[in-house]
Amino acid sequence: MTETVLLIDDDPGFRDAYRELLAQEGYTVAEAGVASKALAELRRTSARLVVLDLMLPPSGRPEEGAALAEKILAERPAAKVIVVSGAGETPLALRLVQRGVYDFLAKPVDPDVLLAVVARAAARLELEDRVAELERSLTAREGDASALLGQSPAFLEARTLCERAAPTDVPVLITGESGTGKEVFARYLHARSRRKDRPFIAVNCGALAPTLLESTLFGHRRGAFTGAIKDAPGLFVEADGGTLFLDEIGDMDPALQVKLLRVLETGEILPVGAARPAIVDVRIVSATHKALESMVANKTFRDDLYWRVRGIEIALPRLADRVGDLPLLAQHFLNVSRALVPRSPVTTISPGAMRRLEACDWPGNLRELRHEMQRALVMAGGRGEILEEDLSPARRGGAPAAVGSDEPAEGATLEEKIAALERREIAAALRATQGNRSQAAARLGLSRQGLLNKMDRYGLKG
Repeated sequence: MTETVLLIDDDPGFRDAYRELLAQEGYTVAEAGVASKALAELRRTSARLVVLDLMLPPSGRPEEGAALAEKILAERPAAKVIVVSGAGETPLALRLVQRGVYDFLAKPVDPDVLLAVVARAAARLELEDRVAELERSLTAREGDASALLGQSPAFLEARTLCERAAPTDVPVLITGESGTGKEVFARYLHARSRRKDRPFIAVNCGALAPTLLESTLFGHRRGAFTGAIKDAPGLFVEADGGTLFLDEIGDMDPALQVKLLRVLETGEILPVGAARPAIVDVRIVSATHKALESMVANKTFRDDLYWRVRGIEIALPRLADRVGDLPLLAQHFLNVSRALVPRSPVTTISPGAMRRLEACDWPGNLRELRHEMQRALVMAGGRGEILEEDLSPARRGGAPAAVGSDEPAEGATLEEKIAALERREIAAALRATQGNRSQAAARLGLSRQGLLNKMDRYGLKG
């Protein structure tokens, strides 16, 4: 792909010279002399390489260019912004580099230096594109393995239920927080079903406007609406004989819920603009992170559709509720991340780093853990062991609170103080309920397994 370079300089002579120089090297060149036009050109061209002179109108002061650089990076964080500065502006240019600017060039700009820096920035963009593509393909290849690893009771229960439901045609509803592996479980269920040789089609019900989702699901006839220049079969037809995965079904518009209910009851779909329905044979697997029962009670989700899609419900546990699986999952993600980091050795996780990981709540679940392991491998810099210092600041924090201590030590960090407070509250709840863990969990707003995990972490017996 030919990269576009956006030249921002209020001197037309400089822009002419730079444009000719860069065009000879094969770059597409856009240009602007003021900030407002620069932002418009950035959006029009989707340029990812920017050469920016700091001295811009209306004041002609370097702060004008600095403010524009920050706006560009805020709008397009991946862009490589190269600032051009005078000798007196070097400290400002260095501060901009610290804030995300790729590099700076001192005036007068040597043409060979300009080309070398732009080429290096373009190569960096190409490398980042390749890494992103590799990560996407890697996630697709190893997603099944990562989401299906584990031995914790809640996880094994979900996987066993998935395996038993797979050979049937009963609709399945998969529930769980974002990042717990709902789509992976849906694909696993399809792969073990009699429909495994037929299509598996996935659609996110919350990602499309209701009218577009209707056309996407049920298809449309040519001329049914503006822009419908030809017939479109729709995902139900594409999934005929296979499985249609409706992710985030709780976000589906009520009017579409009625049409989906009819498909589940009759097997008939009516494309937009069609006079006659078509018959399809599709197994529905749905997923949501929302509490559909509450939505039914609030009349935002149809109760008849709820009972239709909830033929079998598979509840996926949070990563925080399967602490015993974390070492296995962390090492797995670390292993597969080596494909993203060239020449990285076989790497293990030190006991100290593992304790840090086990002390986290992981609101992003498996997805968050995967990215943490990728980052740790990069920070290890070729070392064969992940240490605490390689973890992100949110993970390593301060030293863990001493087990059995209800009070943080003098000078304790915020993390230590929070841990001590949490331990005191859990101990108080257990005392108030005479050690009844289910009641204590309810008082604290935790799941029973979540309470057990925290008790184990703080050495509480109940």
